[in-house]
Amino acid sequence: NLSNISETNSLLSTFIVISLYFKLMAMNNKERRWEVLGKTAKKFLDVKEIEKILLKNRGLTGNEARKEFLSPTAPEALSLKSLGISMSQVGKAVERIKKAGKKGEMIIVYGDYDADGISATALLWERLYSLSLNVLPYIPERFSEGYGLNSESIKKLKEENPSLGLIFTVDHGIVAVSQVEVAKKLGIDVVITDHHQPGKKKPKPYALIHTTQIGGAALAWILAREIKDSKEGLELVAIGTIADQLPLVGANRSFAKYGLEALNTTERVGLEALFSESGIVKGGIGPYEVGFMIAPRINAMGRLVHAIDSLRLLCTKSSQRAGELARLLNKTNLERQRIVEEVV
Repeated sequence: NLSNISETNSLLSTFIVISLYFKLMAMNNKERRWEVLGKTAKKFLDVKEIEKILLKNRGLTGNEARKEFLSPTAPEALSLKSLGISMSQVGKAVERIKKAGKKGEMIIVYGDYDADGISATALLWERLYSLSLNVLPYIPERFSEGYGLNSESIKKLKEENPSLGLIFTVDHGIVAVSQVEVAKKLGIDVVITDHHQPGKKKPKPYALIHTTQIGGAALAWILAREIKDSKEGLELVAIGTIADQLPLVGANRSFAKYGLEALNTTERVGLEALFSESGIVKGGIGPYEVGFMIAPRINAMGRLVHAIDSLRLLCTKSSQRAGELARLLNKTNLERQRIVEEVV
């Protein structure tokens, strides 16, 4: 009976797979002995006791620290002081924006070509643009301009836009000592917003908004909040924070938690197109989807071609354009994967 033979083969295949699985498990158990780090006098642990031990292992011992970890503060409630950001420097930046608006100066938001920098650029550009300011985003090309501010690029931007009077850096700038001086000579004020470690010599920009507690997109969101009070853009902060592999504790945890909530309900057509292209379903997006599905596609453009198209995807209002860009990002990411596999 052919059907019986087919059924027997199917059962035999299943049995072999299960047997191999348990054999591998046994081998792993011989090699590893899994234990929860932390000692307790109790023979049997309930969920609360396990939770307490695991939190202690993360260095979270006090009631406030545990509470903050499990129920992070809403981003809008985070103060500049708590983030280690200078209130006076933020104040100077906000006043300079107002001055640029009155004088009709052009503003450039000069970003970085990774997912954190692109998200930060989109966020700050959108906030300034919503105020009817003359503002453009700028993403450098990795191979010809390199990371961060580029002196020749600043000169070129000034030549193309004589009214350029203000540059905001996002996710870089803390080591751009000579580049800031070049901008000054051209009559351009620079406001640096960065979260990286400073070098021995600090730049002297018009305003320096710096902290190492949060990522570039989160810092851009904080500045945008001070410019115009709004919770918009948290989905971009989640992408930037998780993509930059920042420790998800403290303020970063706040941005990740509330940012993921915003990401799961986003109405950005670019992100929705990227979800569709990646097989992601809204409502079930977590750190894995951001870190291994969304961020690599955004990053791929800056690594192989030009990250400006990733920025366009995040900011576009056109569903048709969003679909085209999402397909481009996906195609470029597949090419990146092929190159990595070939190199390995």
